Amino acid sequence: MKIEEITLEKLNTETFIEEQCSDIVRQVGQGLAVNALSGGVDSSVVTMLGHRALKDRLKTYFIDNGIMRKGEPEQVASMFRKLGVPVEIVDAREQFFAALRGLSDPEEKREAITQTFYRHVFGDLVRKSGAKHLLQGTIFTDVEETVAGVKRQHNILAQLGIDTKEQFGYTLIEPLIRLRKPGVRKVGEALGLPRELFARQPFPGPALAARVIGEATPERIDLVREATAILEEELSGVKAFQYLAILHEDRVTGIRDGKRDYGHQIEVRCWDSTDAKTAIPTRINFDVLESVARRMTAEVKGVVSVTYNITSKPTSTIEAV
Repeated sequence: MKIEEITLEKLNTETFIEEQCSDIVRQVGQGLAVNALSGGVDSSVVTMLGHRALKDRLKTYFIDNGIMRKGEPEQVASMFRKLGVPVEIVDAREQFFAALRGLSDPEEKREAITQTFYRHVFGDLVRKSGAKHLLQGTIFTDVEETVAGVKRQHNILAQLGIDTKEQFGYTLIEPLIRLRKPGVRKVGEALGLPRELFARQPFPGPALAARVIGEATPERIDLVREATAILEEELSGVKAFQYLAILHEDRVTGIRDGKRDYGHQIEVRCWDSTDAKTAIPTRINFDVLESVARRMTAEVKGVVSVTYNITSKPTSTIEAV
């Protein structure tokens, strides 16, 4: 089935919210639905839509997969509890790292995360809850990039002919699938989400595993997590669509205390964009970039080199993996 985009210009948030809430109620009926909250814009908006439509018949989980940003599970769960949405944190770190063990190919890593999330972790939660539906924050760009073969987004299933009811035991509901990120933000604001949630930078579904080139081990995830925390502090005053830190696979030669230090390389990307279809590198003040490099090489164990990406999308993409 062809999905018709709702452009930002044509989006009436009040009508959209009313229609989506009605559709969620229609599909779920008198039963229960579950959803996974990651703290990203898309999942946050879906959570609020589902909560408005279903109230206590929506069970919201935060899956701690071990590949999120620093302190993310507790911070996000706390914010939503203050909004009146109960959130249960599920510790699934061992399952995800076991699935990622030995994998370095980007598509294999994405598929491992997909199967672990949908088949095992959420499959178990759905069976225990008795729910028949999963609310998910798929957006139009996810579908577009997957169908075009740019990269397989982990949340694209039905559009690839995957019958989730048959394979996983539940049906997907995707209220945001006709919107791009600016439209999702507009809906989030209309739903009453605080700006710190609806205006958050995009964050990939495979989380920090999408920012580790090569195998995503716990140690390498910890390294890029620390680099990400530094980058988000240093660039907090920069107006950009998105910025991120990437850990490269090969080690590079460096010098520390007058001696050779064979260590890690972090690539920094920062983007100006409106819809993620195209993007250009942000022209960041060089003093800011120098500060980023100084802190990463001093505070992140083993980092000896920090680089800045200057290639636009296309030919580059916003995420590296």
